[in-house]
Parts: sequence; C-alpha cells; structure tokens
Amino acid sequence: MISLNSRDARPIYEQVKDGLRHLMITGGLQAGDQLPSVRTLAATLAINPNTIQRAYDALEKEGYLQSVAGKGSFAAPQDAVTQNRRTALLKQFDDTTAELLFLGLTRQELSTRIQEVHA
Repeated sequence: MISLNSRDARPIYEQVKDGLRHLMITGGLQAGDQLPSVRTLAATLAINPNTIQRAYDALEKEGYLQSVAGKGSFAAPQDAVTQNRRTALLKQFDDTTAELLFLGLTRQELSTRIQEVHA
C-alpha cells in the first residue's frame, strides 16, 4: 500500500500523505473507500499514530479525504478536491515550467512530456 523510505529527506507524514494521495489519484483507492484507522495504519507502518493523523488531517484539508465522526476516514469523490488545491498545483506547475524553460527545455519538449504523462 504505502512504502516509506528512511533515506527520503521528506518527513514521514509527507511520505504517508503522498502515498495515500497517489493511491487515490491512480485509482488504488476509489471514492468512498474507507482508509485504515489511524492506529491500524500506524501499526502496519510501525510509526507513531500522531504521524498518520497529521497526514490524514493534511489530506482532509486538501479535499482528498473526508472524515466521518465515529466511522472513520474515506477517500473523497474527485469533485470534492477544492479549487484551492487546483490553484496551488497550477501555480507550482507554472513555476516549474518557467524554471525548465530557463534551464533550456523547449516548449515542444515540455508539450511532449505532458502528452507522454497522459498517454
């Protein structure tokens, strides 16, 4: 499900958050699927439950996850991802694109790359 890398410079909660987000985006977790409880996932990954809770909180804030009191956390429908998240990702995309152009990539190379990602 999620793999953690001790050599990764990112904090553990970010690795968990990115792993869960990746599962949701790629269809490994469908909208409405229940995520493991904080304690269960913490035990599975052998990390502190507070780390899992922090990842779940961040995903909920981004709109990828919905928590239901007494029932748990569920993958949110795709349309539930907030406009703020889209705006933040587009800003990041724009900044990255500008830097890649500065570093010598051509517009055609960037266009080809985008097409390859969605092929």
